[in-house]
Amino acid sequence: MTDPTPTPPPPNRRVLVVEDEPRLRAMLLRALPDMGFEPIGAASGEEALLSMQEEPAAIAVLDLNLPGINGMTVFERLREQWPDTQVVIMTGYGDLDAAQQAIRLNVADFLTKPCTLGDLEQALDRAWRRRLDEHDTPPTTAPPHITATDPNAAPDPTRTIQNVEKELILAALNRNNDNRTAAARELGISVRTLYYRLSQYDIER
Repeated sequence: MTDPTPTPPPPNRRVLVVEDEPRLRAMLLRALPDMGFEPIGAASGEEALLSMQEEPAAIAVLDLNLPGINGMTVFERLREQWPDTQVVIMTGYGDLDAAQQAIRLNVADFLTKPCTLGDLEQALDRAWRRRLDEHDTPPTTAPPHITATDPNAAPDPTRTIQNVEKELILAALNRNNDNRTAAARELGISVRTLYYRLSQYDIER
């Protein structure tokens, strides 16, 4: 009698929510099980990295404004140590430098605060599908040159990071006469990721 085929382990649907605002973090953690994910919370970048060392998450929902290690530094650490983890960024307004770095690090999606639970569920679904797909080769080209803005100007609270990323993509396409391979190279991402972004933002070129 042969041994029965072992049951494969369940897929890792662990989602790490990195958010320093207690009530928002608690709300997100309560919502995740209903979306089919296993939640774990972290109030700081340091706590998030310790949690990943103990048990890596499939997806990280990452606030950019964190005490101690900021969110973008955490993102870079995740890419270095856990490249398979998909990252969804949470932010309150658009920032050129953050958008540029997020594109280079192949962010899965953006959420603008305050976000709805429907927005969160859609972002997690997109991140999960990307997790199941074959992963892109990490970009090795330099990020695009971006015209500097006034460093003393106050952030525009109506300008989301999605708007900024879309502007960067359109500008790269314009500079390269709609050559998507060249635009992807300038942005520091794969062509596959560029097509994903074009579809996500309903950009037809």
